[in-house]
Amino acid sequence: MKKIQKYMINFELHNKHLSKLRVKGKYNNITLINANAPKEDKTEEIKEQFYDDLQYMVNKVPKSDLIIILGDINGKFWKEPAYQKITSKHTLHKETNRNGELLCDFAAANNMTAMSTHFQHKQIHKGTWRSPDNNSINQIDHVLVNQNKEEAIEDV
Repeated sequence: MKKIQKYMINFELHNKHLSKLRVKGKYNNITLINANAPKEDKTEEIKEQFYDDLQYMVNKVPKSDLIIILGDINGKFWKEPAYQKITSKHTLHKETNRNGELLCDFAAANNMTAMSTHFQHKQIHKGTWRSPDNNSINQIDHVLVNQNKEEAIEDV
């Protein structure tokens, strides 16, 4: 534990949906933001507040840091041309849901890419949530990273 602690710069718990860990990196420091976004059935006001809070946290990160946002985003992506720079082409879904749109808008505004749909994997390995009755699988947990530092991520 002490070996790990010497690399930790700080930890911040913003609220029950967002936390941030900043660690020392070899070339740049790394800021990891853990996000638990509202589910699809929540109100637009709740979703907007979540993204406002997330933006507030990102704005406080030094520009030189590698930013990795990861967690249960509840967003489904498809391959719409408008979002392809963000979502890439290895998505599980046939349409983008509202949470996926919000995430794509956030990513575009912050020059980020969804690395969770960036790498080719078998369909059975893309799902991050399975319904209790095993009838549906969703890819709703995602990893976002600064577009100018994508090469730091080797696989998701």
